[in-house]
Amino acid sequence: MEQDEVTKIYKKIGFAAVAAMALASLQAHGQDIGANRSIVRNEAVQYLSPEQVTVPAGKPTPVNLHFKIAPGLHINSHTPSEDYLIPTTFSIPGDTGVKLDKAIYPAGADLVLPIDPKTKLSVYTGEFVIQARIIAAPGNHLVEATLHFQACNESQCLPPKTIPVAIDVMGK
Repeated sequence: MEQDEVTKIYKKIGFAAVAAMALASLQAHGQDIGANRSIVRNEAVQYLSPEQVTVPAGKPTPVNLHFKIAPGLHINSHTPSEDYLIPTTFSIPGDTGVKLDKAIYPAGADLVLPIDPKTKLSVYTGEFVIQARIIAAPGNHLVEATLHFQACNESQCLPPKTIPVAIDVMGK
């Protein structure tokens, strides 16, 4: 269907009718809409703390970054059990006055899914901490770091996602 035809239909019957038709079409093709809604209703991973840290300028300093995964979900660890799985990674852009010297990730927990009992996945669930060793230049730096991950439940995975990890770093 051409874009102009879709626009005409949309204008004639309105958004609610188009949404209802799309939902009916997905359900007719076997898509479980309820499961998809529940997995994406809330953020899969939240950054909890710290919001601000003071570190000695120019010296590698550990900072513990706390994250929380939504109930019923897991994310691959930094060292997933299979090469094709997306690892969880933390990064700091290079132009912030703060450099990531090293990130120390927690060990993943083994997870066996009912659909493949022979495979153990290395995952994070609940709350987890990444220790970032940072080196800050003197001064105050608002760092917009990122956490990249892929969240899944026992039957499906969401697309990979990157969330902001905002930290106000004071180098003294």
